[in-house]
Amino acid sequence: MSYPYKSAFITGASSGIGAEFAEQLARRGADLTLVARRETRLKQLASRLSEQYGVSAEVLALDLGDESDLEIAAGRVSEPGRAVDLLVNCAGYGSTGYFRDLPRERETHQIRVNLLAPVVLSHAVLGRMSERRHGGILNVSSIVAALPMPKSAVYGASKAFLGSFSESLHLEARSSGVHVTTVRTGLVRTEFHEAAGIDTAGLPKLAWMTPEQIVEPSLRAVAKGKAFVTPGAMNRSQPFFLGALPRPVLQAMVRRMYRV
Repeated sequence: MSYPYKSAFITGASSGIGAEFAEQLARRGADLTLVARRETRLKQLASRLSEQYGVSAEVLALDLGDESDLEIAAGRVSEPGRAVDLLVNCAGYGSTGYFRDLPRERETHQIRVNLLAPVVLSHAVLGRMSERRHGGILNVSSIVAALPMPKSAVYGASKAFLGSFSESLHLEARSSGVHVTTVRTGLVRTEFHEAAGIDTAGLPKLAWMTPEQIVEPSLRAVAKGKAFVTPGAMNRSQPFFLGALPRPVLQAMVRRMYRV
């Protein structure tokens, strides 16, 4: 059975999970628009995927935390005559440290990338997808959305927002033929932790997953119209378990974990 989405717009596509979405969608025959800041990486990826799979791969080197660049992305994703079947909101990053000590501009930029960009791009595509009664949106969140995240306060809050926003869109769009799915990731071997300055030495080795292990079930889930997908056997019970804990118990657990 062929995959239902024949064109995809992927943010954060230059590495990690975003690049793997591009790989697996190209393998399924989807034409791509790849968005990230690192133009050289995007061009290398686009060239390889076009040659290997015979798909078209457009490159947009944009910083989604910049207002004008985000408007360019929104214009492309909603451009008449160039329908996007699947929007993958994968761009995002974190930081580590006490919020009071972190540079304000970096934290607000993080909010624009992690939170504002998915809102703007989802708004740009939903109308046209609903008119066609066909389309999908994948929002890459995290199982940490259920937790307070001291020393990564903005990142944790942005993923909590994204999960709630995505679930609401899922309910709004389900009768229109548009599937909105939240991807709740755990520990994934990408450049994320190094870029955020997070020490991974004490994290459980068995919990780590590869981007391939995230993307495959995510693409299946959005095609089937599922509200959530949580790849990995160790991760699946965590959102329910954490959500069931009394908040004081959860806070005590987090205090010990993050030593605050």
